[in-house]
Amino acid sequence: MSHPIDMAVRLASNTARVGWFYGVNRLIASRFTSNTKQASASSTRSSPSRAELFGELRQLLMEDVADASAGINPGIEFRPGKLPGHVGRLRAMLRDLPDTVERREQGVFDTAKDHGSTDDLPDYYAQDFHFQTGGHLSDGSARIYDVQVETLFYGSADVMRRAAFRPIHAHLQGRDQRSIALLDIACGTGRFLRDVRRSYPRMPLSGLDLSPAYLDEAQRHLGDLRPVNWLRGNAETMPIDDASQDIVTSIFLHHELPQDARRAVAREIERVLKPGGIFVFVDSLQFGDRPGWDGMLEAFPERFHEPYYRHYLIDDLGEMFAETGLNVGATRNTFMSKVVTMQKPQRL
Repeated sequence: MSHPIDMAVRLASNTARVGWFYGVNRLIASRFTSNTKQASASSTRSSPSRAELFGELRQLLMEDVADASAGINPGIEFRPGKLPGHVGRLRAMLRDLPDTVERREQGVFDTAKDHGSTDDLPDYYAQDFHFQTGGHLSDGSARIYDVQVETLFYGSADVMRRAAFRPIHAHLQGRDQRSIALLDIACGTGRFLRDVRRSYPRMPLSGLDLSPAYLDEAQRHLGDLRPVNWLRGNAETMPIDDASQDIVTSIFLHHELPQDARRAVAREIERVLKPGGIFVFVDSLQFGDRPGWDGMLEAFPERFHEPYYRHYLIDDLGEMFAETGLNVGATRNTFMSKVVTMQKPQRL
């Protein structure tokens, strides 16, 4: 258990982070004002008030601090030497903003194809999600991705990722972490896996992603911590043995997949899990998860290039995963995201 002073410092750090990225968000939003209003006006669904939105964000921060105090997650990591790098990434994002705005206004989202061959990639992946330059395929995109996402979510992206630690912590009770294999699919820049490594320094970890640029960034982000097994591959056909993983995690992946790919990934998750293993799903809220928030969710793909998000909002994910044989368990809303825990049944 953490000392009360440590908890206060963690909460202050979380709050300062939110304040910083909220300011960056407001700066950037000033460049999108007219389109944002148009997107909001086109929705007939209700959206949360500012007070409700930040009330839920405050609750998320408090839960994150409580989990850190209980030893469930690693909490905030203070890395003073990283400040210059953060500032550099922020400046790079702001420099890229005019091009992003222009592509959005013109409906252009194919610059990913300018960054190497896309012959071995599924068509849905070789495009500019969020209108970001180079999609998920360029070194520049990988460098500024985390700043972009934290700005979008007011500095809460890492906190929402850490909500996945509760079911992981519960699953590991009484077990030797050295014998537990965890796979994070679509691991991106490795933010979540760095936190897992900090909490479980001896656990065998693997990160799977389609983007070489993002995997390189993930390896750099891990720094001097114990290595992770980085794998380049498609989550629809994972280069992973059957029944080899005790824990599989997926964070902010499924809303970027078309319907058929979403189901193929679900089948693959079930295949690679050991009997008794768990799958921890973290992704956007869907319609009906928070009464009064559907209008905000509906407006999101109008503001950002998210071609499969509309179907995600109405997809029956519980039925999709149940059809693979996974037992769908508890769901917990965490600000703009939700965590769902599932388990592969033990063999009889």
